[in-house]
Amino acid sequence: MTYCVGIRLDAGLVFLSDSRTNAGLDQIGTFRKMIIYERPGDRFMVLLSAGNLSISQSVREILQVEKIDNGHEPPITIWNATSMFDAVRVLGSAVRRVYDEDGPSLKAAGIDFNASMIFGGQIGGEAMRMFLVYAAGNFIEATRETPYFQVGESKYGKPILDRVITPATPLAEAAKCALVSMDSTLKSNLSVGLPLDLVVYKAGALQCEQIVCIDDRNPYFAMIHDTWGERLRQVFEGIDDPQWNGGDATHPLCVGSARYEAMRKIGHPSEKIV
Repeated sequence: MTYCVGIRLDAGLVFLSDSRTNAGLDQIGTFRKMIIYERPGDRFMVLLSAGNLSISQSVREILQVEKIDNGHEPPITIWNATSMFDAVRVLGSAVRRVYDEDGPSLKAAGIDFNASMIFGGQIGGEAMRMFLVYAAGNFIEATRETPYFQVGESKYGKPILDRVITPATPLAEAAKCALVSMDSTLKSNLSVGLPLDLVVYKAGALQCEQIVCIDDRNPYFAMIHDTWGERLRQVFEGIDDPQWNGGDATHPLCVGSARYEAMRKIGHPSEKIV
């Protein structure tokens, strides 16, 4: 399994991925799910992938040479595209090419063509953009209302993102939030695992120096893991227990409701059990 998250902010972009592809009692597979395409001063792009590993690896390799015809020379590639929209079109074409080549064989073997990707970055002359790409090669774009995308095992890490991330969130805070999101997923799902790859990109830079691989010896991630768990317990213990009888309770649990009648059936005392 996999967990990857990409966040688009006013200040820049944050990408985080785990590296576990198989989990079992006697076999754990570790493969990098992030790849960076960079030409300093011209373009910076990051691809995160989830799903069938063979599909993802094929797409990543083909993407570097894939071309789409734009009606005149030269064809569009990720290296000459003048917009992130054109670059993600090339990625969609690469996905469809792998499907055309491998899809029938996979179907014959009873294997779904399963792949989803987050692709984001910036090309000189335009704003940062980020896309969620599906197995069919189609895609949607992140907006101010939806500033982050997840692929893979997303449910455990989603709540903290929903509560914290807005377009105005600072980069450092977003990186911290992404790591908390990942820690929550690691805690609850064996199929997601270390090491992690983290990229924090500053808007307009067209290159990135904040790239790190996080393993089980990383002191910051260890602090995140210990502190987040302890603070959650403190917050939980600080919330009042349920008070059923109301009375002087500030937040009584049991309050009158007509819905109780449909839920509760009362037997008459004279009725006998047969």
